[in-house]
Amino acid sequence: MDRLASFGNDPFEKPPCRGCSTYLTEPYIKCAECGPSPFLLCLQCFTRGFEYKKHQSDHKYEIMTSDFPVLEPGWTAQEEMSLLEAVMDCGFGNWQDVAYQMRTKTKEECESHYMKNFINNPLFSSTLLSLRKTKDSRFAEGAIPFKPSDDPPRPTFDSVLSRDMAGYMPARADFMEEFDNYAEWDLKDIDFVDDDSDILRALKLAVVDIYHSRLKERQRRKKIIRDHGLINLRKFQMLERCYPREVQELYDVMRRFARVVGPTEHDKFIESHALEFELKREIRRLQEYRRAGIKSFCSAKVYERVKRMREDERRKRTMLCDVLQYIQDGRACQQWLSKQAAIDAGITPAVTTITVSATGRRSAPPLNLTGLPGTEKLNEQEKELCQVVRLVPGAYLEYKQALINECRRQGGLRLAQARALIKIDVNKTRKIYDFLIKEGYITKA
Repeated sequence: MDRLASFGNDPFEKPPCRGCSTYLTEPYIKCAECGPSPFLLCLQCFTRGFEYKKHQSDHKYEIMTSDFPVLEPGWTAQEEMSLLEAVMDCGFGNWQDVAYQMRTKTKEECESHYMKNFINNPLFSSTLLSLRKTKDSRFAEGAIPFKPSDDPPRPTFDSVLSRDMAGYMPARADFMEEFDNYAEWDLKDIDFVDDDSDILRALKLAVVDIYHSRLKERQRRKKIIRDHGLINLRKFQMLERCYPREVQELYDVMRRFARVVGPTEHDKFIESHALEFELKREIRRLQEYRRAGIKSFCSAKVYERVKRMREDERRKRTMLCDVLQYIQDGRACQQWLSKQAAIDAGITPAVTTITVSATGRRSAPPLNLTGLPGTEKLNEQEKELCQVVRLVPGAYLEYKQALINECRRQGGLRLAQARALIKIDVNKTRKIYDFLIKEGYITKA
C-alpha cells in the first residue's frame, strides 16, 4: 500500500463512488493501477473488497484526503481551500465575514495567514504576475467599454436606465443576464466515464457541441453590441435624432442589417444617404428659385423673407377656426381674441381668467409674477404654469431641480415619488410633474 495523502485538482468536483454511486467525502480511496480515468471508492466499498472489470481488491491504492499541512503547520489543505473560497465570496479585506464562513479560524488568523502566504510570499509573486499578464492579454478584447463618462452610471435594479442598458453592469463589464442564460443547464449533469456505450458517448459529445454553438452565438451578439456602441442607448438615440425625419426612418429600417456589416461601413451607408437627402433638398430649393425667376443669392434671401411673412399671414387667417369651439361661451371667446391681439402686437398676454368650479366657487386668481425673484430664469410656459398653480418662481426652480436630480439618479420618476419628494399640495405636484414630463425635463419610471 502506498501511504500517500493527496487530493485532486479540483476538490469541489469529485466524481461518485464506483461501488455505491454515492458522492465521495474525504478520506476516500483511489486505485493506483487502474487508469487513465481515476477509479475512486468510498471507505465502505473499499473495506468490502469491491471489484469491477479490471480493478482488483489487491491493487495498490492511495488515500485521498486534504487533512495535512501545505504552507504552514496548523493550516490543512482543506482549510487553505476554504480560505480562498471565503475570500472570493466575501471579498478581500472582509476578514470578519471570512472568519465567519471559515468557522475554524479567527479574523486575525485569516488575515495574517492570507497576507503572509498569498500576498507577501516571494514564491508566488512572480507566478501571480505572469498569470495576471496572461489573463489581461487573453481577455483584453472581452470587456465592453463604456466611454460616455469616466464614472459609469450604476442604475438601480429594474429601473428605466437599467432596462435601457439591457441589464449591463459597467463596473463589471458584463450583463446581469446573458443571452440564452440557461444554456449551461443542459451540460451540468453530464459525466464522461469509461463504461459509457458508443451511442451514449456520441450523444454527450453532441450536447457539448450544441453548447459550444450557443456560446459562439452569445459572443457574436456581444461583439455586435460592443462594435456598434449599443450599450448607451440614450446617446445612440440622441445621435439618431440629429438626422432629418426621412433619414431617421431609413436608419430605423436599416438597423437590422448592422449585424452583417461593420460599424464603420454601416455609419458610412447612413451618412451617404443623409448627404443624398441634403443634396436633393438643396436642388429642389434652387429649382424653386429658378421657377420664381431668381438669379442671385441676394434675391433669394429677400424671397425667403417674403415667403415666411406670407406663410405667417396665412397661418393667422386659419387660426380663426380655433374660435369656433368657444363660440358658445362669450367670456372665453373674448379672452381668446384678446390673447391673439396681444400675440400679434408682440406682447406677452397676461392671464386674467377667473374660472368657476363645478361647485360654483371661484378659484383664486392667477399669481402676478411682476418683480418676483427668479422670474427672469423662466420661459413663457413656466411663467404660465407658476401663474396658474400660484407658485413663486424661486420655489418652482427648487422643486424642478430636485425632481430632475431624482429622475437622473433613479433613471425615471413616478408621481408618487415626486409627491414624497416635494411636500406641497398634491394637485400642484401633479401639475408640475405633468408639465416637466410634457416638456421633456424628466421621464416616467
